Amino acid sequence: MKRLLFLIHRWGGVALALFMVLWFFSGLLIVYASQLNQSRVQQWARAETLAPERGWLSLGEALLHNGKAASDGVPAVHEARLVRVAGQPVWQIEDGKGQRQALSAIDGSTLKVSGDAALDIARQWSGSTADGLQFVETLESPTILRNADNLKPFHRVALGDGKGGELLISARTGEVVHASTRVERAMYWAGSWVHLFRFLDLAGLDKQRVDVLLWLAGFAFLATLTGLIVGWLRWRPGWFGKATYGQGRVHPYKQVWFTWHFWAGLIGGLVVLTWTLSAYLNGNPWQIFSPANPAKPEIARYVGKDNPRQMLDWHPASAPVAGDDVVELGWHHLGGEAVLVAAQRDGSRHVLSADAGLSEAAVVQAVGRLAGAEVAGQHVLQTEYDHYYYPRHGRSPLDRPLPVWRVDLGDSADTRFYVDPKDGRLLLRQDHSRRAYRWLWSALHHWDIAGLYSRPLWDAWMLTWIGFGLVLSVTSVVLGWRRLKATFKRKGKQTVANAEPELATEGQGV
Repeated sequence: MKRLLFLIHRWGGVALALFMVLWFFSGLLIVYASQLNQSRVQQWARAETLAPERGWLSLGEALLHNGKAASDGVPAVHEARLVRVAGQPVWQIEDGKGQRQALSAIDGSTLKVSGDAALDIARQWSGSTADGLQFVETLESPTILRNADNLKPFHRVALGDGKGGELLISARTGEVVHASTRVERAMYWAGSWVHLFRFLDLAGLDKQRVDVLLWLAGFAFLATLTGLIVGWLRWRPGWFGKATYGQGRVHPYKQVWFTWHFWAGLIGGLVVLTWTLSAYLNGNPWQIFSPANPAKPEIARYVGKDNPRQMLDWHPASAPVAGDDVVELGWHHLGGEAVLVAAQRDGSRHVLSADAGLSEAAVVQAVGRLAGAEVAGQHVLQTEYDHYYYPRHGRSPLDRPLPVWRVDLGDSADTRFYVDPKDGRLLLRQDHSRRAYRWLWSALHHWDIAGLYSRPLWDAWMLTWIGFGLVLSVTSVVLGWRRLKATFKRKGKQTVANAEPELATEGQGV
């Protein structure tokens, strides 16, 4: 049994050594890479001042002028945001199928952002008055942009700022969905693409990519686990008068590469084990965890099919907003109840209707529609974060706002929903399965646990263990290369035991 442990660790390490180096290095880049896809808060910070004017069309009028409204009503609208795009007022709409479109608030025509209009948007976004901006191309599905099919195609604009700055602008809605510099893109390619094997998507292997990562993580876990066991078996600290190795050493290795490998594995191996295990579970093997996000049909049930007349008939000129801070007016609804929210350049939001937001009854009924069952549990307005609903690095305050409605369904899976009280967005769904996933994946991989998930303590923790992981994997590459050279020597050369005694030693440390 002991020999089997040594063999699994030895040859598993040889096979995975270089991969583990790249995995740890790319993980380090991901930790400190900038968020390239623009969040709503980032978009608001650079958006045009709205300043509603008399004569702008209501949402219902824009749909009617566009021909999308028939005599029997209008299509389901989940969300409608009034913004300026290249100086023109536009209704940006998301329908019940998750599709996005933009209609002019002047004549109801469908927005089609041209290359010249994209340059105007980029000029306003960057604040540049120089002539360095350049339209590059129009892309259907940029490889650097994911989960944005409802906004394609995209105009790529170079900012000419000397930093290789580029924007990706939706030709469908005029939104700046991606912004990056040359260095930020390099960190993305070296980080996310290496760490998550995104390059397989280019070869049309996007579905197989998850399986590849799953198996690699599983083998890495096995190699790390056997290494930990081997390391503990080899360690002789000499406690309570027990014997050590020659010259008082606590391990059997004399060469520096073996020594570094041993200590890096013995000290950091347990954390490396949690990373490989959580990486394996992230692939959701055998679908043991429930889906993370509700499907589109579930969201459609949650929001409801009916568009409240208040949302359709409201005219922008009646909005009580002034000044340069308001950049967006958005209508949101749950069932027959709607709310108008003003977004400001600093990322804050203010409900303009008489109430503070959507009512408790509207939220509870929406959750019941999604679940297909009556809400039997409690529902409270939560004012503090908990172990499952909390802000994470890279998330804006809009992603995890407080207060938040916490609605317990009261079913056998103990399903819980977190809902934004201002606009009714479904922020998070948790059940027994997702709670287990939170601890087995996020806690073990990102170390977002109470007391540790604050900076710079979290940075020190992560850098320390990534450092141990890099030492462990780099030494594995060196030792693996030596093992391969010794294994494939031609007959007549010295045996591995004579050429390098340490290579013949059973096990190679951790």
